[in-house]
Amino acid sequence: MREWWLSWAAIAVTLVLTCGIASFAFPMLEIREGDFDTTMMRVAARGLIGLVLLFDVYVVYQQLQIHRMRHRLWQREELFRLISESAADMIAVVDVSGKRIYNSPSYQKVLGYTPEDLQKISSREQIHPDDLQKVMEAAGEARKVGVGRRIEYRMRHKDGHWVLLESTASAVRDSKGEVDKLVIVNRDIGERRRLEEQFRQSQKMDAIGRLSGGVAHDFNNLLGVIIGYTEIVQEGVAEGNPLRPSIDQILKAGKRAATLTRQLLAFSRQQVLEPKVLFLNSVVSDMEKMLHRLIGEDIALNTLLDPELGKVRADQGQLEQVIMNFTVNARDAMPEGGKLIIETKNMIMDEEFVRRYPYPVQPGPYVLLKVTDTGIGMDSATQQRIFEPFFTTKEKGKGTGLGLSTVYGVVKQSGGYIDVFSNPGEGTTFAVYLPRVNENVQAEKPYTDPSTSLRGTETILLVEDEENLRTLARNILETLGYTVYEAGNGKEALEFSGTHDAPVHLLLTDIVMPGISGRVLAKQLLERRPNIGIVYMSGYTGQTVGEQAVFEEGSHFIQKPFTRETLARKIRDALDALKCTRVS
Repeated sequence: MREWWLSWAAIAVTLVLTCGIASFAFPMLEIREGDFDTTMMRVAARGLIGLVLLFDVYVVYQQLQIHRMRHRLWQREELFRLISESAADMIAVVDVSGKRIYNSPSYQKVLGYTPEDLQKISSREQIHPDDLQKVMEAAGEARKVGVGRRIEYRMRHKDGHWVLLESTASAVRDSKGEVDKLVIVNRDIGERRRLEEQFRQSQKMDAIGRLSGGVAHDFNNLLGVIIGYTEIVQEGVAEGNPLRPSIDQILKAGKRAATLTRQLLAFSRQQVLEPKVLFLNSVVSDMEKMLHRLIGEDIALNTLLDPELGKVRADQGQLEQVIMNFTVNARDAMPEGGKLIIETKNMIMDEEFVRRYPYPVQPGPYVLLKVTDTGIGMDSATQQRIFEPFFTTKEKGKGTGLGLSTVYGVVKQSGGYIDVFSNPGEGTTFAVYLPRVNENVQAEKPYTDPSTSLRGTETILLVEDEENLRTLARNILETLGYTVYEAGNGKEALEFSGTHDAPVHLLLTDIVMPGISGRVLAKQLLERRPNIGIVYMSGYTGQTVGEQAVFEEGSHFIQKPFTRETLARKIRDALDALKCTRVS
């Protein structure tokens, strides 16, 4: 609009100047000799000079306006250049026949093609054959309605691999309203798809964990009853009885099932850990001889332990299980021998490092445990499933599929993270990151001789909501000589404590119960009976206790399902420790 105004103004000023000159020139042509008037000449000359000055002023004004318009045009072009060159998306302009008119520099960054390359090849040649029809339909739709639908298709990179793109097209119409060009915006969504897949995998793992944890909890209670009563029957059947082998096999199967449920609970992060501050190097060094025997002579074991390694807070037994499972998997991946490297070192997870994860990761100091083998490796599809329970690549009968799922649960419950790096034929590396702590290593408790007998005469308050298991535990404890009071939940236990003045030496309680949990019950009983001992029992901690799986000092824990001997020893140890505390 401004350009048109300047043009018409220039024409108008020119016409005015022409008319002005003519108005002075024509009268002067009619002046006869002798009629010359100098005054009129002066007026005419001044008017002509004024018109010329007016034209000069306009010319200067016009040039200033043209300069301003050129500067604004340059700014717009520069802004467009910055946007097109800085945009991560690929922007293309094509005519209605599909011929390229413009391609943004992002094409070279994402697909590797220079502008000269793009002019030499057809866009159709770069599109995956299976996606070409979909792209053509979207382009035709954009020509008809002005806006194309969002589609996803694959485009060939200059090096030959396929890049997944998300594309939208918009039409540019001419003065007649007909589609003249198409503006196409392509976005590389390969990384987004990878993160989405990792997130779905994480959700699936969490769902499987919740399911397996709930099943294991209920199954543990049943196994506790099966194992307990089988032991009672076993004790009453002599060695030579024909039924004794069958009873032994029932007990053996029950204990094996209990091991499987513990692994499920480890995966679901619902087991009770007994963490303490420790040196990871010491754990690896103590296991080294056993690991040598486990992998055999055809596999070389090397340990690279950082002498300045920091401390971690973890359950030592579970850490040993993690290293053991890694070692077993490495051994099975190297049937013809190879090399196994266990490495530890300090590291800092900074903001840049944690961006690689699709889920929140806490930056800070960590201790790295890295286990590398030179085995057969894994493809990406296998890596996506290796932490799922019951998934295994081993032949039938040679693996439960719970080894790495147990590792996953232990690491997560310990506040750490785990990575796997592998390619077929190139071996595998597992990296475990555990939070580094600055606390002192806890001193080992002084050794005390175990009781010569697991029997006792003390009084025990037994609290368990599963009736069959409660009955079994009461029978076991009574056969050992203890006086047992039982309650089906926390409320009944508190009512008993309030109405009975008889001394109670020990509380044996389940952790997860309806109403009042075992921990809350213990806290309230300790306020009323400060000298009472506490033994917790559970198959899993459950979601409400999972963040508080560290028990107060002086309390004890027994994992369900337990054998009669395990229960007897745990009760005796707790009561003996209580006596030692009172003496000291």
